[in-house]
Amino acid sequence: MSDRYDTGMRVRREVLGNAHVNRAEGAKTAEDLPFQTLITEGAWGTVWASDAISRRERSMLTLALLAATGNFEEIEMHVRAAQGTGASKTDIMEAFQHVAIYAGVPKANHAIKIAKRVWETQETTDR
Repeated sequence: MSDRYDTGMRVRREVLGNAHVNRAEGAKTAEDLPFQTLITEGAWGTVWASDAISRRERSMLTLALLAATGNFEEIEMHVRAAQGTGASKTDIMEAFQHVAIYAGVPKANHAIKIAKRVWETQETTDR
């Protein structure tokens, strides 16, 4: 594999955690290997590896973009990851406020419901 792939795997593990990445890697098949390589090199090895903005800012942008485009499936994962990047609950809610204004209240509302569910689950399991 390439240096970019190795960097991508390192950053991916730092942001998402080993347990998540191990599950994803375990589910990888020959059919989706090219896609998984693309994501690891492109998203994690290039975009997330860049130090042009902080990981906190990157988390907020990612969550806002996911919500704004209606890609709700990955919001839970990125809300969990945001804790490790320094993004607070307030930061995440501010990102979703922008979504409400620029992309629509229903999208922001749905993203907020997902984030609240993640936080509630974490509080319940942390007790």
